[in-house]
Amino acid sequence: MFGLNGLQLLFISWAFLFQIILIVHFSFRKWAFTQAVRYGWFVYSVGVLAAGASLLMLLKGMEWFFWIGGLIYLVWAAFGFVVEYINKVEWRQPIFWPVFGPYVLLYLATTMFYWFPLARISKPLWYIYALLFIASTILNITSHQKTSVAS
Repeated sequence: MFGLNGLQLLFISWAFLFQIILIVHFSFRKWAFTQAVRYGWFVYSVGVLAAGASLLMLLKGMEWFFWIGGLIYLVWAAFGFVVEYINKVEWRQPIFWPVFGPYVLLYLATTMFYWFPLARISKPLWYIYALLFIASTILNITSHQKTSVAS
């Protein structure tokens, strides 16, 4: 497809899948909060598969900036799952900085390491991802009327 190799297609697929999952989740959180809480663990569970794809890219010799996003995703997912589903920490409102800081840093690192390397493969895909990132960010910010998984 368009001169891309299988590993590049794998990276592109995971980058876009990540954003699509976020958009669906943030949409549910905005318009169907109960369902978002009930199925939000899925967003975190996909981190295991993302890490598997990253390990494959690592073992096949892709440059580090292509495979690091999936590993960061796994760390963010594990952290988020423990905070939200196991310990049920209220960290968004009011902001609890010991959770908020690492959570947002890991989330943004995951996003950036899926987004920025796209420019090395395809500028048009980079721009499309930018639009998806803007959409997911708007949905994320506007979906925080209820933020607790304990709600």
